[in-house]
Amino acid sequence: MNSNLSDSPIFVVIVAGGQGTRMGMALPKQFLPLHGKPILYYTIASFIAAVPQAQIILVLPENDISKLQMVLQHFEERIDLTVVSGGGTRYDSVKNGLKGIPMDATVLVHDGVRPFVSCNLIHRCIEQTKQSTNAIPALPVTDSVRVLNQNGSAAINRDLLRIIQTPQTFLSNILLPSFEQEYHSSFTDEATVVESMGHTVNLVSGEKNNIKITTPEDLILAEHILKEMLLAR
Repeated sequence: MNSNLSDSPIFVVIVAGGQGTRMGMALPKQFLPLHGKPILYYTIASFIAAVPQAQIILVLPENDISKLQMVLQHFEERIDLTVVSGGGTRYDSVKNGLKGIPMDATVLVHDGVRPFVSCNLIHRCIEQTKQSTNAIPALPVTDSVRVLNQNGSAAINRDLLRIIQTPQTFLSNILLPSFEQEYHSSFTDEATVVESMGHTVNLVSGEKNNIKITTPEDLILAEHILKEMLLAR
């Protein structure tokens, strides 16, 4: 890892607030097993491998904090992380996770159910953020897409569209003040919050394997991806 990644403190806010409703299971999706270990285990392990000096903040629904031991027991050594309770919206959950982070830090905000984020993507986001205050992973749209209108629908040039991923990465001196504003329904992710304060959002290349596991079909795909990753070692 490039030495300049450690110029300022690095914080990773992992938001794991899912309830698993689309999975049709009682166990929240971040705790569902993937090759014998909870999905959240792989997410945390990815950041420990990529930025071992980072301070990890895990945001969980208050009722699920007791389930964290299901994840921690799979680490060979004790890991140091901070656990905070989530809020009613993603905005509130992230805001809770940002409390106590200093103004001179680099902050990565990541979905707890994106377990395959690579070291390369994490490093790329940090490097871009140090150059231009933020970095948002994105992928091109490969399907044909249409927008609904009063006449039915209309085709959109997919070359102008991007699928947004995490870790969305920011200098804390723009992220923290952005989360002091009042919540708005247009805040679908951290990038929209920062953009509403007048900051330019900078996209970086995302990764196909950096999937978000929200449905049973996603879980099947994740098993396949993990199998391929294990065979490649």
